[in-house]
Amino acid sequence: MLKRAEYGDIEKLENYYRYVADNTENLYQYCRWIYGKHPTDDMIEEYIKNGNMYFAEEGDMVVAAAAVTFFQNEDYHPVQWNVDAADDEVAVIHILCINPEKQRCGIAKKVVNGIIDLAKTQCMKAVRLDALCCNTPAHRLYEGLGFKKCGTQNWYAGNTGYIDFYLYEFVLD
Repeated sequence: MLKRAEYGDIEKLENYYRYVADNTENLYQYCRWIYGKHPTDDMIEEYIKNGNMYFAEEGDMVVAAAAVTFFQNEDYHPVQWNVDAADDEVAVIHILCINPEKQRCGIAKKVVNGIIDLAKTQCMKAVRLDALCCNTPAHRLYEGLGFKKCGTQNWYAGNTGYIDFYLYEFVLD
């Protein structure tokens, strides 16, 4: 279902993220995205150039996209994780979104499970992510898939100011 984005996909994925930001019901209430502040064209381009952007299509329609890095940054260090892992032994999910026309169809579960499988092929020890404390739909998704909430961090983001993020982990076998 997931395929790695290539350089030629930049415009398609920038347009997709703009569409999601402009058309997802209650988006600002849950994840506070404002396209151009978060996510940005530069962010998407950087993920694609580094081989970290993945997406799924049905026909010509992008139905899901996410960035997956195979390292965690130091912001994740203060958290008490369930598995001890070096920064390069962790896959981290970023900017996951589902096309508003395809939400509540099980696509998010398929995408996250695909990311878990991808992390296993890269010999990662865990998949981790952060979600805004107010993003209750995301919390239900991750917890339903077996992710464990391991901590809370108060971080600054351009689209939110200082706000609490919940940090989740899925331990790989």
